[in-house]
Amino acid sequence: MITHKLSIPDLQKEDEQKISDALHDVWGVRNVKINVQTKEAIISYDENAGALHDFQQAIMDVGYEANELESEM
Repeated sequence: MITHKLSIPDLQKEDEQKISDALHDVWGVRNVKINVQTKEAIISYDENAGALHDFQQAIMDVGYEANELESEM
């Protein structure tokens, strides 16, 4: 499993569930944490089933920008 942190610059409290739902729909996702105060999403996923660009695309598909901040093993 791998963890990535994404910055979502336009994130607002009312958008939290929409983005969380979009990320949970990506194949291989294990855990999603959204922090509205820091405007970040922390995503843990199976790297054999999904990739970072899949999560970035899911966020863009619901109308938001997503930028990689860091990754952890």
